[in-house]
Amino acid sequence: MKIVIAGGAGTLGRDLVKHFATQGNEVVVLSRRNVSVEGARVLVWDGRSVSEDWARELQDSVLLNLSGELVDRVPTKANIDLLERSRVEPTNTLVQAARQFGTPKLWLQMSTLAIYGYAGDQILTEASLPANGPRQMAGVAKAWEAASADASSIRKVILRTAVVLQPGTPALNRLVRITKLFLGGQVASGKQWVSWIDYRDFIRALDFIMKDESLNGIVHVTSPNPVQNKTLMRELRRALERPWSPPTPAFLIRVGARVLFRTDPLLALTGRRATPMKLLERGFHFQFGSIDQALKDL
Repeated sequence: MKIVIAGGAGTLGRDLVKHFATQGNEVVVLSRRNVSVEGARVLVWDGRSVSEDWARELQDSVLLNLSGELVDRVPTKANIDLLERSRVEPTNTLVQAARQFGTPKLWLQMSTLAIYGYAGDQILTEASLPANGPRQMAGVAKAWEAASADASSIRKVILRTAVVLQPGTPALNRLVRITKLFLGGQVASGKQWVSWIDYRDFIRALDFIMKDESLNGIVHVTSPNPVQNKTLMRELRRALERPWSPPTPAFLIRVGARVLFRTDPLLALTGRRATPMKLLERGFHFQFGSIDQALKDL
């Protein structure tokens, strides 16, 4: 197959390219930077305007749209606007390009479980409704998905994805760093749910979705076993051979996230308890289904 990955020059994108190329697929990466990605042809685009040199690559391809800035930033209005714009503009551009130059046979639209906001203990499935806020989570995600609503393709799947645990990513690096410094206690009450997926299961899930033509619409790409924050931190301490650490109060998270880490405290203080019903119903097997197994291996 020809697989086109918009935003494929990042950490996750490079592992996807390596995997797909090893399978014998032709892989094309659309990147805003003129970089080298092993296993792929890289075409430079600006994410805002359609150019025939890359737009014709979409014809009969599998298009994976990963475009978007990292959410790991302080939630100022300017930053939230950036998060939304960096997702919506490239998606609109891809929709326009597919309409003009070539229809993909499969459109894989990246999204996030953050579309459900802070859902407490509610078990979320693909039938659950998006939340009204906060904007940097649910608002950005809804705008992202809406931008692909008119996408021209034979089949389209919206990948509502959990936190992807992968070496070299800001989320896992930060958790490992603070835990090694004996600061890996639970966050606030520790009851907030964390939906997660090992990056290798994420890649395998995309393979599965590409092959199963009955899968359409919203698909949760997440481990079947979400955990509460206190469990996540306990298993991380075990994996790194660190002792019990005291909890970090919510007010310290709010201050430290903004001042020390320049990120959004809600990433740690809120969570979602999602389950991948469609994948499970169709027989997908998670290689890393439990958080202790995944963290020890990572």
